Formats: sequence, structure tokens, C-alpha cells
Amino acid sequence: QVQLVESGGGSVQAGDSLRLSCVASGLTFSRYCMTWNRQPIGREREGVAAIEIDGATMYDDSVKGRFTISRDNAKNTLYLQMNSLKPEDSGLYYCAAEEGKCGSGTDYFGEGTVVTISS
Repeated sequence: QVQLVESGGGSVQAGDSLRLSCVASGLTFSRYCMTWNRQPIGREREGVAAIEIDGATMYDDSVKGRFTISRDNAKNTLYLQMNSLKPEDSGLYYCAAEEGKCGSGTDYFGEGTVVTISS
């Protein structure tokens, strides 16, 4: 049974940093593209960042230069370092796994962790 469990969310002030983690189990982590996504309250879900099997990374324009996605295949863990946080970064953040190359379609989602940024 595949599980993706996020942690690290919380309530912080604008300009602060947070580091999210996503621990995967029940799958061969190194064979999956991993993504971070978020859903702000009252808005559509949006992709934030993705990391390919080979470590190549992609970011939404809204977070470029502020967020860094990384993975530790030995620990089956995905990370999202978020710096210079803004109120518009608030939302439910969740990780997702796509077998193979990014863009092939999400196979698994986690339940998410809430991030709240106050001004």
C-alpha cells in the first residue's frame, strides 16, 4: 500500500521560511517523478515544483528563486524548502508521485500539510 505523508507545515510570518517533507512508502521512490502542489483556500489546485528521477527540477513562476525542491532517495523523502514566504503562498501543500517521467500522470497523492502565512 502506497503512502505519502507530508509534514512541516505551520503558521509563520511573511518573509519567514518553512521546510516541508514528504515520506513515501510502498513504492520504489527512485523510479518516480515527485511533485509538490498546493491548493489555496477557495482556489484551484496548482503545481508548485517537480523533480525528475534524474534530479532535474521545475518550478512554477510564482515560486522561482524562493522555493527549492529536493529528494533523498536513500530516505524515500521529498523536501520543499520555502523561503521569503508571502501570504499568497498559504494553502494546503501536498506531494504527489508519478511513475517515470514528470507529466505522465499522477499516480499517488498525500493528504497534505497546511501552510499559513500572515502579513
